[in-house]
Amino acid sequence: MSRKRLAGIAAAAAVALGTALLPQAVAAPAPRHQQEVAPAQYVYRLHSAHPQQDAQNLLGKGYDLLERRQGDDLFVLGDAATGSALRTLGLAPAVVRTITHPTAPQRSRTAADDGTFYGGYHTVDGQYAHLDQVAAAHPDLATVVTYGQSWLKQQGQGGHDLKAICITKLRSGDCRLNPSSAKPRFFLMSQIHARELTTGEMSYRWIDALTSGYGTDPAITQLMDTTEMWVVPDANPDGVDIVAQGGDNPILQRKNADDSADPSCGTGDGSEQIGVDLNRNAGTHWGASGTSTQPCSEVYGGPAADSEVENTALEGLFRELYPAVRTGTSTSAPAPVTANGMMITLHSDASMVLFPWEYSARVHTGNDTALRALAAKMASITGYQYGQAGQILYNAAGGTDDWTYDKLGLASFTIEIGDVDNRGCDGFTPPFSCQDSYFWPKIEPALLYAAQHAAAPYRTTSATAAKR
Repeated sequence: MSRKRLAGIAAAAAVALGTALLPQAVAAPAPRHQQEVAPAQYVYRLHSAHPQQDAQNLLGKGYDLLERRQGDDLFVLGDAATGSALRTLGLAPAVVRTITHPTAPQRSRTAADDGTFYGGYHTVDGQYAHLDQVAAAHPDLATVVTYGQSWLKQQGQGGHDLKAICITKLRSGDCRLNPSSAKPRFFLMSQIHARELTTGEMSYRWIDALTSGYGTDPAITQLMDTTEMWVVPDANPDGVDIVAQGGDNPILQRKNADDSADPSCGTGDGSEQIGVDLNRNAGTHWGASGTSTQPCSEVYGGPAADSEVENTALEGLFRELYPAVRTGTSTSAPAPVTANGMMITLHSDASMVLFPWEYSARVHTGNDTALRALAAKMASITGYQYGQAGQILYNAAGGTDDWTYDKLGLASFTIEIGDVDNRGCDGFTPPFSCQDSYFWPKIEPALLYAAQHAAAPYRTTSATAAKR
């Protein structure tokens, strides 16, 4: 298989990452490039006797391996040639879905009018307006912080500021950019992969639950009196803008909008897109397993570690909020048991709770017992699997949670939101009705549990994890 074809397959793959059952699946054209209808792509199901080994092998060969596992079955996205190539490897791919690609995107009326698209999902402008509205309505509870600029804004090509909101019962000294905070901090972020629409909606609802519940809900009131909650609803706003350009046919843009490595990505058969995968770009174990050096690949880690402004700004914010308490240099050096704070990054749609190390399942952190116990409880609340990525999915280096744990010693997790009950809510673009009817009732108690443990996460053990 040629290098160009492998790059195309690898790039195509993440276009539907975890989308074996997408309600409507489309590939992602790049911003500022129009494209014609592209040839069909297929989701292939592969039964594997050695799923972990085969998953890493397929990633290494450039195949677009979806973030979805069903037992020992793996899923790969590609064209007809991909199926033939898989068969030459001795595998037996079965087509479970055919995916067609869109023409040039058109922005829907609702996206332009009220900050929503595709039935109610929020654009970046909609999310940011919400932050300002919450802060204005609750000046004693919330404050908005600008922590950087997106790639397009830095280039003078539109783009956005990068924004966070701090929510707590505000007292003197709260919500300052100072790692020596009086209160422990719980940090939630979403849509670092822009097309994972459910993640941004969970952040939106978390903000509302905290501000509306103060003074009426005892658990939330206690949490707000003792803990700072930080939320970044759109960690990749340029990418989210591309997704929303599709209106009622969302464009499945995963990466940011930085096309400096290869602006031709996205102008071909619809299986490629510009940008850098921000969740492969963080400067810890950068360039290791589960990444690509091909700019059109969906898991392209960028030209260098922390090359992307969205990541360097986010990492700067983390450093201003959390002290670097993990001082050892080895992968097994623990953060002290007295450390506080927690970070969760939301993804979709593998139905998993993951924790460091994600770059290699062969290596455990020095805080593995506590991280595993916390993940087990969140998994029991949501009905998801839990473990290191390489144990239950595949290894992936350069992610946010590995960086925050590695550089700061922060208790860090990825929650892959998914449909474990076959409710028709799977994929990156489930019906908007799934947000309130299905996802939020699962995610809210998991976030509440996690935030309640931000004060002393490493004191959690398997015996105490079940206690609220």
